Amino acid sequence: MRSMSRFTKPLMILAASALAVGAAAQDKPRPETEKKGNWGTMVTATEGGHLIGNPDAAGKLVEFMSYTCSHCADFARTGDGAIKMLYVPTGKVSFEVRHLIRDPIDLTAALAAQCGEPSKFFGNPEALIIKHADWMAKARKATQAQTSRWRFGSFASRAQAIASDLDFYDIMEGRGFSRAQLDQCLTDEAKANAIANQSQADIEKFDLSGTPTFIMAGKTLDAHDWKSLQPHLDEYFKSPKS
Repeated sequence: MRSMSRFTKPLMILAASALAVGAAAQDKPRPETEKKGNWGTMVTATEGGHLIGNPDAAGKLVEFMSYTCSHCADFARTGDGAIKMLYVPTGKVSFEVRHLIRDPIDLTAALAAQCGEPSKFFGNPEALIIKHADWMAKARKATQAQTSRWRFGSFASRAQAIASDLDFYDIMEGRGFSRAQLDQCLTDEAKANAIANQSQADIEKFDLSGTPTFIMAGKTLDAHDWKSLQPHLDEYFKSPKS
């Protein structure tokens, strides 16, 4: 679980040099679908992120994640698909993803992930996470000249430099976005501030100390990967209240 002890107001962080989606559950749950509905394809923008599934589901699972977090990338590869294929379609569980921003790379990735209509979300993060190891390796090996471009200049120029150096343009082109379209998202400073402020508010409200963190029905779960999260979901389905 990645520590967030150094989280501060994300847009004020200057250091940025520190620093891959299919998934299958080993044990399939036994829940039966209560409602007939295409919950597995319904994506809704929420106040703090994006939600897939029944917005009125009794079981609301929220993941707080960071794009530069390797454990989050591991969970996306091992758990995301299982949740979307086995639990969300029942209509009993919704899955919301919220961003926690710890550095400019996280913020740039979050802006790219939120580009386009809400229906594009989930596909966008998947595309970024598939290439996570590649662009993180480039981030770690960034030259002084590159990190200077990430740290200084206008907000727009910094975000575009990060996206260019870490191949976000190429990744998002595979999602159907032109460079001009992605630039519109990456240079939206108001959106960036909203994402950063929401991240800080979530950290304070939920007393978050690491990523990924999972909350269900308002309770922080003792889970940080798919192996430890799945029993909580299965237990929920066994509950008479579910």
